[in-house]
Amino acid sequence: MKFTEFDNDVDHIVFVPDDGEAARMNRRMRRVAMWTVIIVTAVSACSASWRVTTGLLLGGVLSLLNHKWLSASVKQMFADTEAKGVRPKLTLAGYVWRYFVIVFVVGAAYMLDFVSLPATLVGLCSFVVAGFIEALTQIYLMFIKRREV
Repeated sequence: MKFTEFDNDVDHIVFVPDDGEAARMNRRMRRVAMWTVIIVTAVSACSASWRVTTGLLLGGVLSLLNHKWLSASVKQMFADTEAKGVRPKLTLAGYVWRYFVIVFVVGAAYMLDFVSLPATLVGLCSFVVAGFIEALTQIYLMFIKRREV
């Protein structure tokens, strides 16, 4: 990963990832998370009960939706920061609202006995798998391919 240097202050140097590489990493992680949900759900459909399968599917879909919401809200939050140099707008309500929606959907599905709660929580962790795979990919590229990370 290449880094761009910002000089915000004479005494303060900040290193931020290059936007192109960060966007590519974000796409790779989203793609791996999506494939993780698809593969785990398919394996579960063949070997587990339907509540486990629907729990994995619901958790995976909610994790992908949460990632999309989080990306959009962070982009919106920092939109004026680069252009005008103002402080980011932190709206706690928009941040917390997303989690209330997720808890409500998972709670309703569990109360209606459509999903297994542990399977839903495992499905919500699809980005953990994506993060590990991305980390292993970067380590491979750094040590084996001798590419600068």
